[in-house]
Amino acid sequence: MASVTINKVGKQYGSLEVLKGVSIDIADGEFVILVGPSGCGKSTLLRMVAGLEDITSGEIEIGERVVNELQPKERDIAMVFQSYALYPHMTVAQNMAFSLKLKGLPKAQIEEKVSRAAAILGLKNLLQRHPRQLSGGQRQRVAMGRAIVRDPQVFLFDEPLSNLDAKLRVQMRSEIKELHQRLKTTTIYVTHDQIEAMTMADKIVVMRDGIIEQMGSPLELYDRPANTFVASFIGSPSMNFIEGTVDGAVFRTKDGIELPLAAGSAEATSYGIRPEHLKLDPDGFAAEVVVLEPTGSEVQVLMRLANQQIVGVFRERITARPGEQIKVMPDLALVHLFDKDGRRVN
Repeated sequence: MASVTINKVGKQYGSLEVLKGVSIDIADGEFVILVGPSGCGKSTLLRMVAGLEDITSGEIEIGERVVNELQPKERDIAMVFQSYALYPHMTVAQNMAFSLKLKGLPKAQIEEKVSRAAAILGLKNLLQRHPRQLSGGQRQRVAMGRAIVRDPQVFLFDEPLSNLDAKLRVQMRSEIKELHQRLKTTTIYVTHDQIEAMTMADKIVVMRDGIIEQMGSPLELYDRPANTFVASFIGSPSMNFIEGTVDGAVFRTKDGIELPLAAGSAEATSYGIRPEHLKLDPDGFAAEVVVLEPTGSEVQVLMRLANQQIVGVFRERITARPGEQIKVMPDLALVHLFDKDGRRVN
């Protein structure tokens, strides 16, 4: 295992600057997830750590070695891709053993490593099957097993769950997290899915347009987003933003509606509240129901507050119909205020 240090790393394709001086310190054994919209540079950064992309500027260290000029095979890393990339003519055991055979390891040692990885991943009974005889989740486990047998210092995952159905994604999230807890290998994982990031990471790095917007633990980003981009990207459904100005102990919307505040800031022009932090309250402000989406344990309600739409998530059974009004109140301790540039001010 090893720490990874990404120091002011930049990447350019001609005049196009994809990464702009990115710096991240990843501790030995840490599970770090790079998250952000398509085109933010997260996969490019992962490929640079792997040695699959050249580094334009800056340095990447794995352990205490600068690896800028090292070939991928010299970096002691193992990568799991979005596509399983299994050899269709080989069995599960042969797929997992292939890289070890290329290294010239003794047969007994290869069998021991494959057997250990298969036991960890629940593949013992599938070792003689071919990829065509496996489900998507089983194929992904084989791809992970192929990485585990190499016993690398760092695991790299590039959106490994994107091709799986929703139920299988939930299962595989748990399995990957459990695998990390067992092996304690430093892991860098790329995804555009913030639910994956929230549920799996020790540390999340939120990226946009080649820069880091914020990094921290999942709950740090959820509770104290640095700006409206992070606030909207982390959390599902996204945070509500209501435009207006602070006036004493209230936030007055452009339509004159007064929203309560625990504490204000003259710089605030946006009032942020997460859907799950709204509650039904007869003393709250009135909002018109637009759409009700019951999910069983909760009801997601799209509402109209004057000329702005907001979303609420409630545990209560709501009988109101579209066009009718309900009264809701924000949890004042969980209100977020942002300035005109989208930066947090409370």
